Amino acid sequence: MRLTRFSDIGLRVLIYLERAGERVHPVTVAEIGAQFDLPLNHLVKVVGQLAKLGWVKSMRGRNGGLRLAADPATLTIGQVLRKLEGDEDELIDCEGSNCALKMDCQLRGMLRAGMRAFYEAMDRFTLADATAGATGEQVIRMHRMFWAGNKDTGDTAA
Repeated sequence: MRLTRFSDIGLRVLIYLERAGERVHPVTVAEIGAQFDLPLNHLVKVVGQLAKLGWVKSMRGRNGGLRLAADPATLTIGQVLRKLEGDEDELIDCEGSNCALKMDCQLRGMLRAGMRAFYEAMDRFTLADATAGATGEQVIRMHRMFWAGNKDTGDTAA
């Protein structure tokens, strides 16, 4: 199994925003794009979905930007992946294929069980867990480095 680029970007956005809580100015989409070398058009779609899900607050205008709206201690990685990946427990499309084993295949059930186990494992980890330790420290350094290069904004907190 491989996560989609959409989910990968969504997780990075949430991780980055989780460590931006003390900043005076909200995080911008352009900032996240620059920090992770992401295409802005794709990033805007991901952020829009995260906002629609209520995990990110998006503010427009001169002082606009993004803030984390979810509680990082309760938002699980499993919840995020279920929503961003499509919440399906089918890894292969047996109905849409012309497979001779379709009616008697054991593989479909095995793959479903594996997918359920994956999500159950991801439900044991929260966004706060994902930003703990060295990861969180690196994200804080990213915030500081970004603002060190943008001193004209007047934002001193990272």
